[in-house]
Amino acid sequence: MSLFILLAAAVLILCVFSDRLSGKIGVPALLIFIGVGIFFGTDGVVRIEFENYQFVSYACEAALIVIMFTGGFSINLKAARPVAVKAGILSTLGVAVTAGVTALFCWLVLKIPPAESFLIGSVISSTDAASVFSVLRSKKLNLKNGLAPLLEAESGSNDPFSYMLTIIAISLLKNEGTAFIGKLVFSQLVFGALLGMGVGILGAFIASKFRAQTEGFESILFVAFALSAYGLPSLINGNGYLSVYIAGIIMGNARTPLNRCHQKDRPFKRFFNNVLGIGLSGGKKIAPADTVVFLNGITGICQILVFFLLGLLCTPSEFPRSILPATAIYLALTLISRPLAVLVFGGKSPLADRIFLCAAGLRGASSIVFAILAVVSEVPAENNIFNIVFCVCLMSMLIQGTLLPAAAKGLKLIDNNADVLKTFNDYKEEDSITMMRMFIPDGHSWQGRKLSEISLPTGSLAVMVKRGGETIIPRGDTVIQAHDSVILSVPPYESDKSLQLREVFITENHRWKNSEIRNLNLPRRLLIVMIKRSGESIIPSGNTEIKGGDIVVVTDVEDEKNKVES
Repeated sequence: MSLFILLAAAVLILCVFSDRLSGKIGVPALLIFIGVGIFFGTDGVVRIEFENYQFVSYACEAALIVIMFTGGFSINLKAARPVAVKAGILSTLGVAVTAGVTALFCWLVLKIPPAESFLIGSVISSTDAASVFSVLRSKKLNLKNGLAPLLEAESGSNDPFSYMLTIIAISLLKNEGTAFIGKLVFSQLVFGALLGMGVGILGAFIASKFRAQTEGFESILFVAFALSAYGLPSLINGNGYLSVYIAGIIMGNARTPLNRCHQKDRPFKRFFNNVLGIGLSGGKKIAPADTVVFLNGITGICQILVFFLLGLLCTPSEFPRSILPATAIYLALTLISRPLAVLVFGGKSPLADRIFLCAAGLRGASSIVFAILAVVSEVPAENNIFNIVFCVCLMSMLIQGTLLPAAAKGLKLIDNNADVLKTFNDYKEEDSITMMRMFIPDGHSWQGRKLSEISLPTGSLAVMVKRGGETIIPRGDTVIQAHDSVILSVPPYESDKSLQLREVFITENHRWKNSEIRNLNLPRRLLIVMIKRSGESIIPSGNTEIKGGDIVVVTDVEDEKNKVES
């Protein structure tokens, strides 16, 4: 057991360092994760004998739940709304066309049996969200014309449809009948969508009302709803991945309403805001900030797990028998199937946009996981489906994933004024202004003067004056009076990381105890900025006396640290 734990630690460390390496050599990190798995696998250096497809299927199924929930959770609805219809069509009808054309190629050109051809086309019909997100984030592809949110929405939402087609193909190979397949399609789409919305709404409602005693437990609540969103529809042949994705979108974008909706607003909006007390725009996000960090962390671990296990499971020595059909299928998929789907369902877009959409159809982990599903389902097949799909995905990640940034530049689709990270829900926008309060005591130089006569700090603006219980929106002729509070907007401080804050606890024997700040003879570059005393925060002046039990917050420049006695 200890050896297994050390091995797991070594794999995680290698994958983390390989992530940095990918940025230097231009190869997607997820492809390197697979390489780490191959290194430890049967044909690798470590040579671990591992052929447990069933275990990998279960592990990848659990990991995909988290990955797809986080994918939906990360989609920024505001950014995705203009491309939602196009993305929805590409992720459904586009996937069907891709699967169908690829299946025809396998049947007519490669002479693979029809049902088996349809299985291959279904398994590789979806673009891989993890691969697309990884390239967009790591390479910071700031794309024009809403291409980034379109790719994110399409790649995040087409896995459920590909999964449904895979289930249908497996049913065809098992001769389960057209009546069963018709019921399966209905249950997959209807139950998956309805339960996804139901769990998402319920989860957002509970999350908006629930506050855990222990910090971070809200994040566990979100994971619990992700598991519920998958498990409930799966019990009744619903599409668990579709359900998880929809629940993730709703819970990731749910907000507290700024105000109640007007009666003229749409009924569903009134229902969300007035009845449930949540909305999809307006106020503060229901998901705490640490939930985003938590989900991103476990999603990273899940991606490492999936790609490592896939690499560990594969046997490269068997690839020569599959490389020719895999190469032919990859070329057909990349040059025929995907372009045809984009041409038919990509809408009226410029030619450069369409070319890039074709190039961005990366295949990855989800396709390989669906191929494993076919293996564990023990479908009768003449070809090694797993090896063929694995090789196709390797070529896609290596060729398309590596060349995608160059393609964006070559097609002149880079927007230097955009930020691709804004299209994700976990983007944290820097505050462009900071508010500052100035109290005007008797005798202040501003007393009795008009705002237009006062020289305000550079870059600042008076936005409000508090006078007694009255709030005044100031103009140039507003006269400042004694005891006013002038609220200024000022530019934020951009830290160069040389200035830090440090807390100093004042013990009974501390030399600062019972001394006024002006008598402390502090180092030249040291400043006391705040004193915490009995739950109160005190902004100090020179005659403020420091007492035992105080927590003194000081500026802490690196070369002055040792000059503060404790």
